[in-house]
Amino acid sequence: MELSPSGFYEILSPRCTVLISTVDKEGRANAAPFSFVTPVSSNPPLVLLCAAPARHTLANVRETGDFVLNLVSEDILDKMWVCSKAFPRGVSEIDKSRLTERKSKQVKSPSIEECPGWIECTLEFEKEAGDHILVVGRVVHAECKDEFMVKTEFNVSRAKPAMHIRGKRFAIGERVVQAKAA
Repeated sequence: MELSPSGFYEILSPRCTVLISTVDKEGRANAAPFSFVTPVSSNPPLVLLCAAPARHTLANVRETGDFVLNLVSEDILDKMWVCSKAFPRGVSEIDKSRLTERKSKQVKSPSIEECPGWIECTLEFEKEAGDHILVVGRVVHAECKDEFMVKTEFNVSRAKPAMHIRGKRFAIGERVVQAKAA
């Protein structure tokens, strides 16, 4: 079956889902779900996210120079979906979704307590690419809750990370789940 070129990313799924948390220059928190995220280098540690130009996430990263990748697990999938709504600038999606801000270790942007793991980043550079902006961040701190680690390895079966397919479709391990409309 042929796919439209613009739908190519569905067969590049599932993709890790994160909530990217940021703050604006006034210190107001923002969180938005992303699945266009990937590591690009381990030395130095760099991660890439693709942001739509009009998103508050990109504006905040530009203003403050940092962000946090918060790993989304199955148990917060519906709360994550609340964060995808278009709230006015300055309204905290973290509050609206009833998630909890957690002070980050190295950056101004908060982490989200309910997530199994957090990757704190500073802005390295950005580049326009089609209808998105490629944002490369330098990882300055990475942390995972102890219960999701076995020795030094991340335990996927315990953490149950949400892997995005398309729209509201996600895979959890070998299962596909759909987020409920909030």
